[in-house]
Amino acid sequence: MEVIETAFTPWASLIGGLLIGLGTVLLMAVRGNVLGATGILAGFMTPSSSSDWAWRAVMILGMISAPIAILLATGSFPTIEVPVNRWMMIVGGIIVGVGVTYGSGCTSGHGVCGVARLSPRSITATISFMLTAGITVYILRHVIGG
Repeated sequence: MEVIETAFTPWASLIGGLLIGLGTVLLMAVRGNVLGATGILAGFMTPSSSSDWAWRAVMILGMISAPIAILLATGSFPTIEVPVNRWMMIVGGIIVGVGVTYGSGCTSGHGVCGVARLSPRSITATISFMLTAGITVYILRHVIGG
C-alpha cells in the first residue's frame, strides 16, 4: 500500500493564516461583511447592487491573482501537488458543493469568521466538516489506499 505524505510547511502556513486573518478583519472593519468565500461568490453571481458586485469582484480577483503575486515575488509559480486522481477531485468538489449548500457556508465563513464570533451554528458546522475531513482522509489513505 502506497503512503501519501503531506508536506510540513509551518512558515508558509503561518503566513497564509495571518493573511487570511488580516483580510477577514479588514473586510469586517471596512465593509462590515464576513469573509465567506462561498457567500462572496454567490453574491457575485447574483448581486443586490452594483456596489455589492464591485467589492465581491475585487475579492475574487484577489483570490485568483495570488499565484501571479507569488510569481512576481519569487520568479516562479507555486508548486501544487495533488495526491489524488482527477475523478477523486471531481467527486470531492461535488461533495464539498453539496456540503456548502446544506451547511449554509464554507470553511472560511464558518471556520474563520463564525468561530471567531462564537456562533454556535458555525462551531457546529466547523466540528462537522473537520470531523468529516479527518474520516475521509483516513479512509482514503489507510483503508482504500488511494
